[in-house]
Amino acid sequence: MITDRLGLLHDIADAVATAMRTVTDWGPSGERDGQYSLDIIADGAALDVLRRAGVGVFSEESGVDLGTTDEVVVIDPIDGSTNASRGIPWFATSLCFVDADGPAVALVVNQATAVRYSAERGGGAWCGERRLRPSGCTELSEAIVVVSAVPPHDVGWAQFRALGACALDLCALADGVVDGYVDFGSEQHGLWDYLGGWMICREAGINVVDAFEREMIHMDHPARRTPVAAATPELTAHLLSARRRSA
Repeated sequence: MITDRLGLLHDIADAVATAMRTVTDWGPSGERDGQYSLDIIADGAALDVLRRAGVGVFSEESGVDLGTTDEVVVIDPIDGSTNASRGIPWFATSLCFVDADGPAVALVVNQATAVRYSAERGGGAWCGERRLRPSGCTELSEAIVVVSAVPPHDVGWAQFRALGACALDLCALADGVVDGYVDFGSEQHGLWDYLGGWMICREAGINVVDAFEREMIHMDHPARRTPVAAATPELTAHLLSARRRSA
């Protein structure tokens, strides 16, 4: 059993950061649509640490190897690969340690800025030593909302942003930088995309839900979800209504 779970996640993120400094090819991998060469390099660095630790792996890039323990790390080595390939400083390594009781520890590291968001079950959500607190926004007309994919024209919010990295987008919500998050895409987010941010939001008091009322926590690699979340339950209800109208 891993005793220093957060330490393990930091080690993985550090290994990815070191590997990224060796990247010279920022283009597509040629192996599957949407994958970049840097994704493969980052995943390889993460797997080296995970295999030494003897925990199971649930990775976007290399799939599922649950091993013989009930401890699994869900990882997106580079969430926001397109941003990274274009030099946009909003991409992250997203990690969540899952045990027999569910998500236990999360770490999301902006690999462009080295900012780190973390959470441990029952211990709150943090950016370094600063506790994360949502904005408290309740009114859709006052909300700044991050979106994935193209939103409809009549949502009614104050403004929206499309930033391109689900894990970091959810951390920004937990931190009160933005007020909501809506995925307007069609079945585009795997568990690795959102689980780290999901736990950080949960520990900050935010419930991240699926727009179509499916369970968010699963161990089905092909399954996709449609995350929606907001700083308050009132705003979440507004955003869920908007997302369902657009379906």
